[in-house]
Amino acid sequence: MNVSYQWLGEYIDLGGIAPQELADMLTRGGIEIDGVLSRNAGVTKTVVGYVLEKEKHPDADKLNVCKIDAGTGETLQIVCGAPNVAAGQKVPVALVGAKLPGDLQIKRAKLRGVESQGMICSARELGINDKLLPKELQEGILVLPADTAVGTDITDLLGLNDAVLELDLTPNRSDCLSLLGVAYETAALTGRPLKLPEPEKALYPAADKTADAIKVGIEAAEACSHYAMRVVKGVKIGPSPLWLQNRLIAAGIRPISNVVDVTNFVMLEYGQPLHAFDAAKVKGAINVRFAREGETLVTLDGQTRTLEPHMLVIADAERAIALAGVMGGLDSEVTPDTVDILLESARFAGATVRKTSRQLGLRSEASARFEKGVDPARVLGALDRAASLIGQIAGGLVTEGVAEVLLASPEPAVIELSQGRINRMLGTSLSALEVKTIWSRLQFAAEPAGEGAWRLTVPTRRGDIARGVDLIEEVARLNGYDKIPTTRIEGPTTTGALTKPQSIRRALRGLLSEAGLSEAVTYSVTSADRAWLFPDLSGAADGMRPIGLAMPMSEERSTLRTALLPSLIEAAAYNKARRSGSTAIFEIAGVYHSTEAKLTTLPTEHPRLAFLLTGNRVGAGWNQAVQPYDFYDAKGVLERALARLGLSGAVRFEQAKPAGFHPGRTAALKLVTESGETTIGYVGQLHPELQRDSDLGDVYAAELDLKPLYDAADASIVYRTLPRFPSAERDLAVVVEQTVPAASLVEAARSAAGEWLESVRVFDVYAGERLGAGKKSVALALVYRHPDRTLTDEEVAGAQEAVVRHLEQSFNAELRK
Repeated sequence: MNVSYQWLGEYIDLGGIAPQELADMLTRGGIEIDGVLSRNAGVTKTVVGYVLEKEKHPDADKLNVCKIDAGTGETLQIVCGAPNVAAGQKVPVALVGAKLPGDLQIKRAKLRGVESQGMICSARELGINDKLLPKELQEGILVLPADTAVGTDITDLLGLNDAVLELDLTPNRSDCLSLLGVAYETAALTGRPLKLPEPEKALYPAADKTADAIKVGIEAAEACSHYAMRVVKGVKIGPSPLWLQNRLIAAGIRPISNVVDVTNFVMLEYGQPLHAFDAAKVKGAINVRFAREGETLVTLDGQTRTLEPHMLVIADAERAIALAGVMGGLDSEVTPDTVDILLESARFAGATVRKTSRQLGLRSEASARFEKGVDPARVLGALDRAASLIGQIAGGLVTEGVAEVLLASPEPAVIELSQGRINRMLGTSLSALEVKTIWSRLQFAAEPAGEGAWRLTVPTRRGDIARGVDLIEEVARLNGYDKIPTTRIEGPTTTGALTKPQSIRRALRGLLSEAGLSEAVTYSVTSADRAWLFPDLSGAADGMRPIGLAMPMSEERSTLRTALLPSLIEAAAYNKARRSGSTAIFEIAGVYHSTEAKLTTLPTEHPRLAFLLTGNRVGAGWNQAVQPYDFYDAKGVLERALARLGLSGAVRFEQAKPAGFHPGRTAALKLVTESGETTIGYVGQLHPELQRDSDLGDVYAAELDLKPLYDAADASIVYRTLPRFPSAERDLAVVVEQTVPAASLVEAARSAAGEWLESVRVFDVYAGERLGAGKKSVALALVYRHPDRTLTDEEVAGAQEAVVRHLEQSFNAELRK
């Protein structure tokens, strides 16, 4: 919304308030001003001149030599190249010494040997956007009305000594989509009185009444609550006076003709869109109805629009003649031949106008106002104002009365509010007199409603105010946001913290990232085939079923995932296809399981951790060979994660053969708790067929359920002092059956060694002919330490013997000699 400073000054005294000061005041009051633009782009010493004579330049076919009376007391000779200059015209003349936009200075000059004492100007040379001028004034010099006084300063005549405020309104302040709305706001901020326009009493022809000239009706009551018309007879269509054109140009609207310009002027002034029809082109009564199926309308832009039944139209007895609140029809527009006009003012439903405007791609000043809501109290006021102006400017006579249908008239909102509530919410200590003064400045009727309370009647122009908090905001605005004191926050507070699952997920992300893996975020949906690549991870044994989407994006994204690994395999294959063969990625996300063929309840979401390693852990270098990922890299990542969660001793790795994994290089993770043993996931190499189908080399992966870990984990960090006494290290190697897991030997050694055992690990495994068929040698390194003293050789030897006896008894182990 562009607001002319001079135009606004007609409704409220702006003396002593510069345009920029007014902009700052409005911005502080909540009406943001994007900028203040001066209409004078640098024009000085330019006046109205009268062309006395025009002759052809003796040495130039395209130049003319003009004699000009500029009111200076002497006749000026000016050479002009404009094709439309002619004797008898009133034109803008830049005198010698004048300045024009672009830092152009006018001097005496000789053009092809003929002296020129100034310059006859076009609109563009005066810094005016000629696209906003009537079409006949866009080419050549600017021709002024014949009754313009010679010698008048052109900046006064064209309203160039003005500033335009660019308002950036929020949707709730539709009241400021009018000059009167901005005037009310300015009056409230400054405390100065308003001078509202009053339509002059039009002259009504005897016995000529509006009701006899036109009948109106409303068929679509839900989309139009008030429709009114006036009739103006005997108008003479022509250009508008300069003052009216100046007002429209300042607002960014191109003048068209006196009647159309008046409707635009009143729309800007009142915020109420109007429309004028040529009465001779309207057949019968006016009806506000919805469009019929397949009905068409040629709008003012010349486009044929195919209408739909939800679109509101203005229709006569034969056809639609306008899109209600959006744009008029070409068949009923006002033309130079128009004699009688029908002037429309109405209140259309914003939702209906918005839907029509968006669907047809027609955005107009009228639709913008109807969409946000117009003041129901201004429908008739704007109609009377426009009829009066047309009568003055276009010479028409306004018939008596208004043809209208009023179905609903919204009542002003009545709100009770106490001074105590205002001060509590704002943290202020405003007195009753200060608050009452604010109500007066807003021109809200306020009646006492008890001690320190008011019953306020909010004018319908302020449709944004419906509750007490809205009124409190008005007090804050007008009293000044900068005057609201800083107060300490009061009330209960809650210390923010992560839940245990959140803490565990954060710890896992950090640990896996430190291990060199990158986090992946994949789709939660996959194809039906890929969703069941890993039945043991997908819950197939428990009767789970695939969960299909009702409206999938594609076949590749048609089913909720039941495991994370298929998505990570897809990501690894995508990377390899783009020459990135080494991939180390992980994902922490949910998978979805359900036993229902057709969902009647939400599926169960299970939090999972999955990771995938493929390619090389270390690339080739001049001093090192390639080191590809192997099973123990994947197992080591899991062991680090379990150790961080305090579950090193609670999870065992057992050989397993789940579908989708290599049958000889896969282990199940068994979580051992007081309630029993639970399989929480798998780690191993993918099945060779699956690797081949995905065009991948050796892939090592793991996926485990996080829910059991949430319950069992102890992620707290325990700090211990550094040992003060030396350790005692002992090694032993035992020969056992090849089917005995090394992990079982480690657990047995740990249980038999006693309380002084600090650690035990496998450091060698050997199998060969010397040991016999089906045998292997497992070497263990044991470390003993006492926290308070140095262990004796006898104590260490005793513990070592206990370990050997236990291994012999449990696994038929033989001490390797």
